[in-house]
Amino acid sequence: MSTTESRRREWMDALALADGARLREAWEELSAAPAYHVIRGPETGLVMVRARAGNTGRRFNLGEMTVTRCTVGLADGTMGHAWIKGIRPEHARLAALFDALMQMPEHSDALRATLVEPLLRDRSAHLARRADEVRPSKVDFFTLVRGED
Repeated sequence: MSTTESRRREWMDALALADGARLREAWEELSAAPAYHVIRGPETGLVMVRARAGNTGRRFNLGEMTVTRCTVGLADGTMGHAWIKGIRPEHARLAALFDALMQMPEHSDALRATLVEPLLRDRSAHLARRADEVRPSKVDFFTLVRGED
């Protein structure tokens, strides 16, 4: 995976996991919101979630999950995409818009500093808090071997 692809994956993750209200505020704070048109969606559907037994075994269908997707196009032809868990059409549209803007050099640095980096920091802090909450209930299991079996 190239550096560009990994950076895009990072900001798309941050936008998808962000609070929808935060994206709405960021959109309203843009000094010059670009003209865009919706190419697809926002539309909601189901996707099959797959897993592996023991994280290394054979794949199996774990179940279905509701997602909302959206694709937008800016006036210059740049396209933005988003897939958001749940039924959240406005969140999907805004995430797709910010994905398109992040691909444009004139917007990417400012949006990274004001939107994406704070979202990533907040997500890391949230995961750390959750780990601290769960840590006291951690149980270490071990196997005792008896005899020559």
